[in-house]
Amino acid sequence: MLARLIDGPVAPGRLAWIGLRPARRAPVRAVEAARAERGQGLSGDRFASTRDGARQVTLIAAEQLRAIAGYLAREAVEPARLRRNLVVEGINLSALRNRRFRVGEVLLEWSGDCHPCSRMDEELGPGGYNAVRGHGGITARVIEGGALRLGDPVERLLGTPDGGGVLA
Repeated sequence: MLARLIDGPVAPGRLAWIGLRPARRAPVRAVEAARAERGQGLSGDRFASTRDGARQVTLIAAEQLRAIAGYLAREAVEPARLRRNLVVEGINLSALRNRRFRVGEVLLEWSGDCHPCSRMDEELGPGGYNAVRGHGGITARVIEGGALRLGDPVERLLGTPDGGGVLA
């Protein structure tokens, strides 16, 4: 019964923000569009050179950003502070676990949870690390490259965990 519910339909979300981290500790650069390269990540991002790594693209939900802000007693947290590549909204990232999904033209595959790093206290202030725990988003591999643009749909593929099937 639970497996059937987990495999059930998921309403699509949308791409709300794109950020590129050109180098370690460099400021994140917000962009309106980016190019994902198969097996590499986003062009211009420091992890793009990590060929076939698990952390090619990082995603976080806008809803998670609001939760993190609440834990820090703030109105909002800027996406660049979390150092993720993509902010999506309207889709629960947990529904993408062990799945393939599309963001615009790009086919991604869930590769793990994106845990906070020690820099979160530096970026968000005291308590930043604990505010992000459990809300850091996910990591993904690029299976098929292509363009990403603000407003693109985010859609989970139905079927087998390797993505066989149709969009949810």
